[in-house]
Parts: sequence; structure tokens; C-alpha cells
Amino acid sequence: MDMKYDLVVIGSGPGGYVAAIRAAQLGMRTALVEKYDTLGGTCLNVGCIPSKALLDSSEHYHNAHKKFSDHGIEIDQLRVDMSKMIERKNKVVSQTCDGIKYLMKKNKIDTYFGTASFVDETSIKVSEGDKSQVVSSQKFVIATGSKPTNLPFIEIDKERIITSTEALSLREIPKKMCIIGGGVIGLELGSVYARLGTEVSVVEYADRIISTMDATMSKELQKSLRKLGMKLHVGHKVTGATRSGNKVNVSAQDAQGKELSVEADYCLVCVGRSPYTVGLGLENTQVKCDEKGFVEVDENLKTQAENIYAIGDVIGGAMLAHKASEEGVLVVEKMLGQKPHMNYNLIPAVVYTWPEVASVGKTEAQLVAENIPYKTGNFPMKALGRSRASADTEGLVKMLAHKETDEILGVHIIGARAADLISEAVVAMEYRASAEDIARISHAHPTYSEAMKEAALDATEKRPLHI
Repeated sequence: MDMKYDLVVIGSGPGGYVAAIRAAQLGMRTALVEKYDTLGGTCLNVGCIPSKALLDSSEHYHNAHKKFSDHGIEIDQLRVDMSKMIERKNKVVSQTCDGIKYLMKKNKIDTYFGTASFVDETSIKVSEGDKSQVVSSQKFVIATGSKPTNLPFIEIDKERIITSTEALSLREIPKKMCIIGGGVIGLELGSVYARLGTEVSVVEYADRIISTMDATMSKELQKSLRKLGMKLHVGHKVTGATRSGNKVNVSAQDAQGKELSVEADYCLVCVGRSPYTVGLGLENTQVKCDEKGFVEVDENLKTQAENIYAIGDVIGGAMLAHKASEEGVLVVEKMLGQKPHMNYNLIPAVVYTWPEVASVGKTEAQLVAENIPYKTGNFPMKALGRSRASADTEGLVKMLAHKETDEILGVHIIGARAADLISEAVVAMEYRASAEDIARISHAHPTYSEAMKEAALDATEKRPLHI
């Protein structure tokens, strides 16, 4: 059966399903194609949602084990039921994915399960097992996302040498885990298992963890993770990972050639993600990919094919769910002649360790490299009454403002609820607010957000009130 649509979206992750919803809201006859048997893509199934469920569960255990006694709460015979923790995570994932299924039905979006492959620029073949059907459309959005990248000399067996997907479903608490990669995914999953009692070692090629974020954030998070017991080997190039029975040995070298060997029960490989375009049949269209495999698009997210667009991880840039979602809305509104706005400089980035790390705008290193005159405001979380009350005193807010105009250029936060606090900075920067604007806004007391006001005061006139 040949079905005809105004728009077909390929991939049901946060970019794809949001694009489909926006298209349906604007009156387009819309279909969504997903190769797996659940909607939501990597984010909902094996990424953002399940990892946050485990992060929260492990944080509850860690607090009960390490911090509750300070609050006068004593717990005898505390233990972890790993199977139940994983079951809860699976339930959260299931509920969230079911929510997307409901949204498709609510917005009258047809859903096809199977692998999509372009027949030509106006039709795709959707194949599931031995069955296939042709679906035609005036326009297409490619939202196929990304997959974990591997090092060419390491064989991932998904048993002892694993990716983030397998790390989200372990049924035991490893005694030792080695993580290759000190980026967001590796550190989040590493902190999950470190809280539960695993001896976690991280081997990172760069000279610091979370190397794409502001250097101050790297330094502060490194202190925090080491307090948690994580061993961080930065400036090390991994040379191999071999399995012997139920053990894995990871070898690496530092810049001076000194050898490092880490033995663990599991090796988690987290060295980035690559665009996923396998089986799409792009050769049957004018769509082009660059040398790294990313789909090439213009400023309107249109490919070389006039009616085919692409969004999210598959086009590169920040590989973030919320970036993909915004692009999903933007691309649909663009194709219908509207004038949406998206500032890629103001896409916030978050690391969901505890304390959390959140960032938006320019880092200090970028401002130096771009010769932009700037001033800095800092405020430590330990100076806040709210932080002392909750015993979350680690971290700080760092605000960067233009030295001459006082416009906020970047905000970097490490501390409790940094992921939520960063939105104030995003709003302020979208409206090109100055540090003084934030400094003169009344912030509720006692709250973590007062640190934003204090950092702004420090940036504006070097007059924070509470240090």
C-alpha cells in the first residue's frame, strides 16, 4: 500500500517525535518511522531517561549510606537490590515511551515500525522482517540520531567490554569498573556505580575531564569525583582493552610514555558518538554526508535534496536531546514559511553528576581565543544558607560578562540543581541582559539561585553581599 503524506519523519527520538508533533499541530498530514519496537530513540530508551533514573536511585543510596546520619537519620542493614533498581529504571523508560505513543495518537500521527530506506526523493520503503511497504511524502526529516563510537583496536563484546547501553542494565554491582572516556556519559555512569560501591577508574585522553566545558568546571568536578572515590587518569592514551575470563585489562600511556594498566570486572567504552545513517539509502537521493558521516544541511537544515531535511545528532553540533527538539520545531516551521529563531550559542549543556555541572555561552578559554574583553564573577555555593541547610555546599557559579558593555557572555555552574539554575542564564542571555540586570533582580531566599545574583554582583562591581 502506497501511503502519501505531507511530511514523514525518520527516527522517533527527541528531535523526530517533536518535529512530527509540531508538523501535525500546523496541519500537515504526518507520519513517523521508527526502526525499533519502542518510540523515543536513544534518549528515552538507552540514554537520558534511564541514566537519570539510575543516577537518582544511586544518589538516594549514597546519601542514606554517607549523609543521613548527619541529619540524625540512622538506617540499619542498608543494602542495594540491583535487580529492583534496574526494574524501576525499566518502568520509568516504559512509562516515558508510552507517553510518546500517546502523543502520536493524540496528534493523529501515523506510526510505522521498521527500517526506512529511500527509494527516491519522494518515497521510502519501510521494512520489518519479511514485510515491507512504500510510504510517499512531499517532505522528509531525517532524525536518525547517533550510536556509540568505538576505538578501532577494541572489541566490544557487550558482556565485559561494554557501551553505555549495557551499562544501564547490569544486574550486579561490579567490584571494579574502568571507563574509557572522561566526558559526560562516562562520568555520569561512573558516578552511578561509584556511589553503589564500585571502584571506578576513568582513563581520559585530554588533560582534563569534561574538556569541552569551562576549565573551572573541570577542576571543581574532578575534586568532587575524587572525593567519591573515583580514580581519574587524565592525559592518557588508551592502547588496548583485552578480556580474560571475567576480567578486563585496559592499557594506556601518558604523554611521557609511562605505562598505565587497569584491571576491572567491566570496561565501559565512552569515547563519543557517531551519526547513524546505515541503510537509509541516501545514495538514491541527492543527500550528502561529510567526511565524518554527518548529513550536510544549510542554515534551514535542508539537505542538497530540496524536500529532505535533517536534524539532531545526525547533522553534528552538540549531541543533546534538547538541541534536537528545538531543531525539530525550527525545521517544520521553516518549511512552512514561518520565521523561527534558534541561537546555537545558547544551547545549555549539563552533566548530571552530583553536584551537577551546567553551562551556557562562551567559556573563558573561548573569550581569550576570540580576543573578547571580559570580566569574571564567582560565588561559592558554600556561602549560601540554602546550601548549608541541605548539606550541598560543593561548587560555585561563574559568570563571564563583557568588560565594556557588561553583557553576559557565559555562565558556568557546578552545584546542587545546576541543571535547573542554568535556565535563568539562558533566558537572560537570550534577551542580552547585563550582569547588573541579574544583580538587581530579587531572588527568593533561601534558594540556590541566589548564587546567580551574587556572581552577577561580583562580575558587575566586585561587591557580592555574602562573601
